[in-house]
Amino acid sequence: MLKQRVITGVILALIAVSGFVGLQGAWFAAFIGAVVMLAAWEWMRLCGESRQSGRIVYAATLGLFMVGLYRDAPAIIYFVAPALVWWGMATLMILRYPNGAGLWRGSFLRQLFGLLILLPAWAGVVWLRAQEHGLWMLLGLAVLVFGADIGAYFSGKAFGRTKLLPNVSPGKTREGLLGGLLLSLSLALAAMLYLGWGLQAIVLGLVGSALVVLISVVGDLTESLFKREAGLKDSSNLLPGHGGVLDRIDSLTAAIPLYVGVWLLLGSRLA
Repeated sequence: MLKQRVITGVILALIAVSGFVGLQGAWFAAFIGAVVMLAAWEWMRLCGESRQSGRIVYAATLGLFMVGLYRDAPAIIYFVAPALVWWGMATLMILRYPNGAGLWRGSFLRQLFGLLILLPAWAGVVWLRAQEHGLWMLLGLAVLVFGADIGAYFSGKAFGRTKLLPNVSPGKTREGLLGGLLLSLSLALAAMLYLGWGLQAIVLGLVGSALVVLISVVGDLTESLFKREAGLKDSSNLLPGHGGVLDRIDSLTAAIPLYVGVWLLLGSRLA
């Protein structure tokens, strides 16, 4: 299992680096769109859809949305704003679960949630890649999210005692959350000092980074909640040793809109 996981991880890393570095414009949007469509196919499984036809139609519909949105190019704020509203709602859902679950258990409503999760994430990555320093901005996002994941894993293993939200994800602890946050913020601070940021920019950058890390945890927990509701361990078996695409990008789907929002709000005051 470990060998399989490592091999899959290396292949995924090579594909990701090749796509992010080698592609731009419409080709990059299509590359990210393909990943999002696979995630949409998996999301329908979490909605209780067992028919392949229904899952494929949902993924294809999302693909058509992305084509139309890329062509019309609405301002990124029209993706960020509804996404932030959704992730605020998702935070309340995971904090209250299982109370209130009956309000959103319908398949149609969960399909709508999928649009609010996946479309802004796609648009956010495409927008970031198109910026002058887009690759570095995306690298910063990856460091924050994956740094938090790694820090949470090791600190949770070493010090984890207090369950974070046992009704949603029994394996996560408050100590793990704190360890992940500290590692991410330490990496962010090191990068800001290296780049020569001033004190005000560092303070703003650390606050923004902390918010991005915390919302990434909400993304992870939200998928865990829907998997628990569907009685599933993984979103699919597409990635040997890793589960599904959603299992790999759940934290990013929440982090991307807020990360973009931070740059929109504070970008001119950073660096």
